[in-house]
Amino acid sequence: MARPVEVVRFLLRNSRRIAVSIAGAVVLLAGLAMVVLPGPGLLVIAAGLAILATEYAWAATALDRTKQAGRKAGRAARSLGRRRK
Repeated sequence: MARPVEVVRFLLRNSRRIAVSIAGAVVLLAGLAMVVLPGPGLLVIAAGLAILATEYAWAATALDRTKQAGRKAGRAARSLGRRRK
């Protein structure tokens, strides 16, 4: 069993990562909820991934995919708008 001093040392060393993980997870979950509830769900999901990407490589990869999908959707929306004019 870890001594209390070791636990405190661990928390102090990793406090930034812990804070980023909690904040990113909360924002990401809020974005997921906004997909079905009123709100800018996809933007909030991207913000949550951006927060998590500061500490995790998997989140940076997911953020890159999200950016690519957003660019593709933007191009499709612009081309659809041009056809209707």
